Amino acid sequence: MFSTAKLQGVDVRLGPEMQSTGEAIGVDVTFPAAFTKALLAAGVFPKTDGRPFFFSIDDRDKPEALPLAVALHRLGIPLAATAGTVAYLQKAGVPVATVVKKLREGSPHAVDLIRAGEVAAVINTGYSGSAMRDGFQIRRAAVERGIPCFTSLDTVRALVETLEKREKGYHVAPIGRYRRGLV
Repeated sequence: MFSTAKLQGVDVRLGPEMQSTGEAIGVDVTFPAAFTKALLAAGVFPKTDGRPFFFSIDDRDKPEALPLAVALHRLGIPLAATAGTVAYLQKAGVPVATVVKKLREGSPHAVDLIRAGEVAAVINTGYSGSAMRDGFQIRRAAVERGIPCFTSLDTVRALVETLEKREKGYHVAPIGRYRRGLV
């Protein structure tokens, strides 16, 4: 669990000073099960309740984000995105349920959607120019509203793997049982 929710007005993007901060751990026999536990313990496991996952992806990250968007769509999770990301995803054949305005394009925009609780998770990787300013407000709104916010596509990849295997569940046992290989 990262301390971003406790630090008002601070960007939630992980910098070197926060990458080793943690307050929760997930232990299990498989990575997806352990990651599920860690996200649940940190209070950031996204709900898959029909609300879309909002993608705001920097151009240089779009090729890496594409298979993640495909996998989320395959899992039945609707996607929302800003116009540039929508065009990229749709060109690759990935449908997007909701096109979201950028902040400078007026309301209703990404922050309005987040504050209204209309997204289940935020995936944001923009770190330069106006994307950096918008990204800060998007990430801040998500954390303040209690919506899981992911700024690393590696973490999103792990989340996708976890969602794909979630139906298998996870084990609940004392830590000693894991250490002895009894789970």
